Amino acid sequence: MQPADFQQAVLSWFDEHGRSNLPWQRDINPYRVWVSEIMLQQTQVSTVIPYFERFMGSFPNVQALAAAPLDDVLHHWTGLGYYARARNLHKTAQLLTDKSKGEFPSTIDGLCELPGIGRSTAGAISSIAFKIPATILDGNVKRVLTRFSATEGWPGKSAVVEKLWLIAETYTPVTRIADYTQAMMDLGATLCTRSSPSCGQCPLAAGCVAFAQGRQTEYPGKKPKKKIPVRTTCFLLIHNERGELLLQQNPPSGLWGGLWVLPQVESLEHIADSCAKLGLELVDQQVQPAKRHTFSHFHLDYQPVVVNARDRSCGVAEGSHQVWYNPQNPLSLGMPAPIVALLHP
Repeated sequence: MQPADFQQAVLSWFDEHGRSNLPWQRDINPYRVWVSEIMLQQTQVSTVIPYFERFMGSFPNVQALAAAPLDDVLHHWTGLGYYARARNLHKTAQLLTDKSKGEFPSTIDGLCELPGIGRSTAGAISSIAFKIPATILDGNVKRVLTRFSATEGWPGKSAVVEKLWLIAETYTPVTRIADYTQAMMDLGATLCTRSSPSCGQCPLAAGCVAFAQGRQTEYPGKKPKKKIPVRTTCFLLIHNERGELLLQQNPPSGLWGGLWVLPQVESLEHIADSCAKLGLELVDQQVQPAKRHTFSHFHLDYQPVVVNARDRSCGVAEGSHQVWYNPQNPLSLGMPAPIVALLHP
């Protein structure tokens, strides 16, 4: 299939079947496209929609996001995961506000210099917001092009990715670039799905090598399997005499960076010592059933422990990275989903 035929097939399908009522497709500007693209990384559209709408309600533009406390931004992100995305959004908003009065660069190179913006996200912003021809290669587009070209190998490998970039650039048009970009993402999300692709409705079926071979479900190549390590910890739900719970803020980088979490100990034997270091006297403790949270690269098995304690120092929460939290009158703090679930079962 020649590039012109490929483009015409995709755009004709988009005109009839493409999605046009997503929240970020209204009042299109670089800021809204950028936020939506970051949220959509490794996250489904149905999950993103309510987060995007709340985020826009609180931070309608770059300046509002830059001026907001990071805690507030992370609070709006709670449950979306991959929290480095939120930290990079905040950092980029501040950079843009300080250096360019909130204006986004329109070039791929300029966009890629900003924290958290890679080549594909830059292409989406450039093509959708600025209508400048640019190529994208997100997860959905990788799947479409891998099947269309029957490209072997796992798309996480650099050699495979570079081959897919060449294919993507070959078929990217210079006209109707915003529609084409959205169309390619829509194809992967609605027809060329991971399992049970709807090949009979696909506008590219006539030129799809994998479909012609009856091997479409074999693409993309699978990620090589490896054993996922398991880490263990105990989360302490420390209650004071007022029924409040102690939270601590993680350092700004690393796992759950900048988020508020429960104090942790390696084992139950360390609970009393941990309380003492916090200026607390252990009254009693109750071990709850163990739970598991899976990250991309390891499993976290955690044992919740309800702890009642007395504050002997009267200064446990005086530091800026500790706070007594009242679940009945919650503060707007960024917390990972497992912590939210423990505080608000």
